[in-house]
Amino acid sequence: MPELPELEVVREVLDRRLLGRPIRQVTLAPKGSPLVVRDLTARGFAATLTGEAFARVERRGKFLAFTLQPSELYLVVNPKLTGRLQLCAPGEKKAGPVHLVLHFDKPPTELRYVDSKTMGQVYLTDRLEAIPTFADMGPDALAVSLDDFRTRLRSFRGEIKGILIRAPFVAGIGNAYADEILWHARMHPYRKRTSLTPAEVVQLFDSMGSVLRAAIEQVRLQMGDDVHLKPRDFFAVHLRSGEACPRCSTPVSAITANQRITNFCRACQPGGLLRGMGSPP
Repeated sequence: MPELPELEVVREVLDRRLLGRPIRQVTLAPKGSPLVVRDLTARGFAATLTGEAFARVERRGKFLAFTLQPSELYLVVNPKLTGRLQLCAPGEKKAGPVHLVLHFDKPPTELRYVDSKTMGQVYLTDRLEAIPTFADMGPDALAVSLDDFRTRLRSFRGEIKGILIRAPFVAGIGNAYADEILWHARMHPYRKRTSLTPAEVVQLFDSMGSVLRAAIEQVRLQMGDDVHLKPRDFFAVHLRSGEACPRCSTPVSAITANQRITNFCRACQPGGLLRGMGSPP
């Protein structure tokens, strides 16, 4: 799933490459497009977008929102688990099954939405609040203050990793970066929120900012303008089961729960496990 660092770099690239350029043509794939492409304006998706231009490109959590001119409508991408954008020349190899293509002139450029499992959505709307879950998001993970972070954290119960990936708490963090943040903070992912000390809350907040900002720098270097890429070879623990922890060399552990894999270091991130899970490898 693209998370905050990848989508922030995508936003930067599209802002630099496409701002102000009119959309010459819109192509919708006949198969799957009703599942992916959602016209909340009832004006006609392709007809409305043709001739429009991007006035702004913004990221909110794990959404990308394009403000259109002259209509002042919004084109919003929620890639979810398998969606990606691809910015390329016409005829370039597809990065996956293409559901939508925006065609630009001078030079010829295509912005494609690709999604191997049709999990994500692309919305045309006149109100951001009309998009499912958009209005439910908390503050962006890179915009929330420490005081607000503390206050919001007290409203949630359960394991700390489960809280980190909940968009109503803070927006932009998914499974991968939650693992990285908790490794950086030296916290077991299944620690109960109520067990955190005031100092640990500050440590968690600082780690969140440090990990996400450092990741943006790494993604920016490795992605370039190839916005369909998802560079993650710099991760410390996520999807590195059995490899040596870069801090202490203990093999990275993996637990599958709630339909997601959690990676962590038992030595650097001490704590108990959920009952019934057994011991990590």
